[in-house]
Amino acid sequence: MNILIIGPSWVGDMVMAQTLFTCLKQRHPECSIDVLAPEWSRPILERMPEVRRALSFPLGHGVLDLATRRTIGRSLKGQYDQAILLPNSLKSALVPFFAGIPVRTGWKGEMRYGLLNDIRTLDKQRYPLMIERFMALAFEPGAEIPQPYPRPSLQIDESSRAAALKKFDLSLDRPVLALCPGAEFGEAKRWPAEHYAQVAEAKIREGWQVWLFGSKSDHPGGEEIRNRLIPGLREEVSNLAGETSLAEAIDLLSAASAVVSNDSGLMHVAAALSRPLVAVYGSTSPQFTPPLAEQVEIVRLGLDCSPCFERTCRFGHYNCLRDLKPRAVIEALERLLPQPIEVQ
Repeated sequence: MNILIIGPSWVGDMVMAQTLFTCLKQRHPECSIDVLAPEWSRPILERMPEVRRALSFPLGHGVLDLATRRTIGRSLKGQYDQAILLPNSLKSALVPFFAGIPVRTGWKGEMRYGLLNDIRTLDKQRYPLMIERFMALAFEPGAEIPQPYPRPSLQIDESSRAAALKKFDLSLDRPVLALCPGAEFGEAKRWPAEHYAQVAEAKIREGWQVWLFGSKSDHPGGEEIRNRLIPGLREEVSNLAGETSLAEAIDLLSAASAVVSNDSGLMHVAAALSRPLVAVYGSTSPQFTPPLAEQVEIVRLGLDCSPCFERTCRFGHYNCLRDLKPRAVIEALERLLPQPIEVQ
């Protein structure tokens, strides 16, 4: 049985999609799973043993380009028994339709009647978590999802990690605190740089080193965190934001002794690497897309105005993040790491 997954467009969602792949493998151990998704997702998919192939989808998020979708679909004709669509858009249903895949499964959304022939109606009360909405598509309509739920688990190649450490001249002679201060969603997910700097200072004074992760747009924020530290401490921070590829970031995050992250794609990556993780929530909520790992501390204030799920604060104060003081995160790290860290 060959299954084509139409993958999501965000890092965190792609990590969580592994729960669906695991369910499919449990139901159909001999099945082969290919994932059609943006090229950036390849490093994530290559670290999922359930996935046979990552197929690069060339169109950007929101681009229709009917001719290209038809061409891609026709190139896949006769290769798959089922397609499962994770996005709810009409556009995402076009390639499986053009490919003539016999069973095309997905949730009802954006008038996809005819494009899908195994169309499900989502009961949000029954499936409050995103992973439940993903996993349910592996089963018959109305079926109970077996528990315990699988957790994403990215597999790291030691030689790739060693190559990344060498490339960036990084050493594991001291424990590593990884900080992920960015969030593509918007400012209302970003804990302030001065708070991150205080957490970094506390761990550096305990003998740790700090690595900063993120995209190119996060690099200036990483520099602000570094520059808030006094000389002598500042040198213990490596700002890798925008310097690494996603593959290198994943491999290096796997070497972290602990991670502090906003609610972002890298938060889900850290969880899938089973790193001790403190997740900082502001405008969003862990009730829908929590980090799926055992060693996790969620830190949030839970103000009356949150979660608002806005990209920017409608009141302009961002109190859900600014009033969340560094001490709360430092104490969460202490709860996660009650014993001294052994360096690798």
